[in-house]
Amino acid sequence: MQVPVSRPQVSPQEVDFVNQALRENAVSGVYGQFIERFEAEFAAFCDVKHAVSCSNGTTALHLALAAAGIKAGDEILVSTLTNMASFFAVLYCGAKPIPVDIDPDTLTMDPEDLRRKLTPQSRGIMVVHLFGHPTDMDSVDEIARANNLIVFEDCAEAHGALYKGRKVGGLSHASGFSFFANKVLTTGEGGMLTTNDPAIAAKARSLKALAFGTHNKFMHEDIGFNYRMTNLQAALGCGQMLRAEALVERRREIARFYTAAFSNLSDHLILPGEKSWAKSVYWMYHVVLKEHLVLHRAAIMADLKAVGVETREGFIPYNLQKIFIDRGWTREEDCPNANKVAYASFYLPTGPDISQVELEYVVENFLSILKRYVR
Repeated sequence: MQVPVSRPQVSPQEVDFVNQALRENAVSGVYGQFIERFEAEFAAFCDVKHAVSCSNGTTALHLALAAAGIKAGDEILVSTLTNMASFFAVLYCGAKPIPVDIDPDTLTMDPEDLRRKLTPQSRGIMVVHLFGHPTDMDSVDEIARANNLIVFEDCAEAHGALYKGRKVGGLSHASGFSFFANKVLTTGEGGMLTTNDPAIAAKARSLKALAFGTHNKFMHEDIGFNYRMTNLQAALGCGQMLRAEALVERRREIARFYTAAFSNLSDHLILPGEKSWAKSVYWMYHVVLKEHLVLHRAAIMADLKAVGVETREGFIPYNLQKIFIDRGWTREEDCPNANKVAYASFYLPTGPDISQVELEYVVENFLSILKRYVR
């Protein structure tokens, strides 16, 4: 049996919508009914006033930063444990990203380290709702208000997650979502900016489409980008929206199954948790090995691969990335909590299309393999 770490699930309705777009010859990011519909439905899903579609999650974050006026000389404090797209988006604006360590319980931004990393050049904060668990937004917002900082959310892994009953993506000035094939909701590739600020939404719409002129299209109003989502992708997205809550619940079901199966392994594993104020969507079921097993991570993953179970290492934080260390932008020791997690973690198959038979196969083999390394 081969069990991939993630496999998207496409419904017949989604196929019908994509075929409809093809029949209408509406395949680009300029023409077709599905783009505006997808934006409206996703805005409603996130309880925000505006949603701006774009080409991927990285460009969504770039648009959010650019539309908010982030520029060279600004410092943006970013949760260090994340896909480096979060940091790249800051760099695309000419700004300087500052890595902030994580809270070991949630793997999201540690407010106390955030406070320590503030400087006179601090202009904004980018939280990352990592693996689908929300950040402690009240603590972040308190710091932001006290220091006149703009807050951005990286929601690439957190579609539908709740912070104190409120959807992520509407808890800040602007947010970015990804619809890559392994995400909670997918359009294959694609992204979305969400905001309640009409000025940010309008600027993002202009920037994503080459900043064409209002009166004369080819008299451009700014240095724009070509970041449009296609109508084909939006058609798939509209189909996903019809069952968005079910797709979220499926991830939670998978997490509950794994957690129950591994409940007796607390001496060896740290399992993903959920704070009382949060609803996690468990984008991936991410486990952290206890110290006595860390040296065996590669062997455990290799053994799982040998029986057909794909796993993937957790993210490598900004402060451990050689390309940034060599430039003198960060130091390995800047974020010790993130370092411990990075060296000790990996995630198990969690895609919505995984079957019960496959889940049981993963658990059976993982438990068997782990016994080889537990003394």
